[in-house]
Amino acid sequence: MRSKTTIALGFLALAALGLTGTAWAQTLAALPAPSAAARPAGEARPIIAWAAFCQSYAAECAVDPAEPAAIPLTPATWTTIIAVNRRVNRAVRPMTDLEHWGVADRWDMAEDGIGDCEDFQLLKRRLLVEAGLPRRAMRMTVVIDEKGEGHAVLTLITDRGDFILDNKTSAVLAWHQTGYTFIKRESQDRVAWVSLGGVTSPVTTANR
Repeated sequence: MRSKTTIALGFLALAALGLTGTAWAQTLAALPAPSAAARPAGEARPIIAWAAFCQSYAAECAVDPAEPAAIPLTPATWTTIIAVNRRVNRAVRPMTDLEHWGVADRWDMAEDGIGDCEDFQLLKRRLLVEAGLPRRAMRMTVVIDEKGEGHAVLTLITDRGDFILDNKTSAVLAWHQTGYTFIKRESQDRVAWVSLGGVTSPVTTANR
C-alpha cells in the first residue's frame, strides 16, 4: 500500500498536468482579494458522526494550539490548495452513506475511493496537512446548501479571509460567495464545535 505522503505527492504532480477551467484560471490569477472572515458566535453541538470519526481518527480531530491559526496565502500555497481541491473532487466517486454503508451519516477518509461530502473534505485536509499547511487553520464546516440540505465543506482560514473547499465545485470561493448558509464549524481552540450564526442546525451531512 502506498504511503500517505506518496499519495499526496501524486495528487500534486497530477494536478500540475490536469488543471483546466476555473481552477486553472485561478492558478494564473493574482491571489484572491482580502475579505471579511466568518465570525464564530459561541459553542455548537457537534455532528454525531464526527464524534464517532474522532474516536477512530483522533489525530484528524486534534487541535494543536502551537500551530498557526491562519494560513499565510502565497501564490505557491494558493496553487496547491486549488490543485488538491480539484484532484480529490475528480478522484473520489460520490455516493451517499446510505447507499455506501447503509447508515444515514458516517465520516471517514474515502479509503476505498468512494465518499460523500465530508469524506471529500477530510481527504483534502489530510493531503494539505501533508503538503505543510496547518490543520488548525482548516476546519470542517456544516452549511445548508442550495437544496436546503445539510452539507459539509472545508473552511481554510487564511490571512486574506476564509475560503471554502467543496466537492460540488473546483473553484475555491470566499465563504460569503458560496450561497450557503453557514451553521457551525470545528473550533480552532479545542476538540469541539462553534456556531457561525445559522439558525437551523442539521444533525447529519449526508449529501453526495
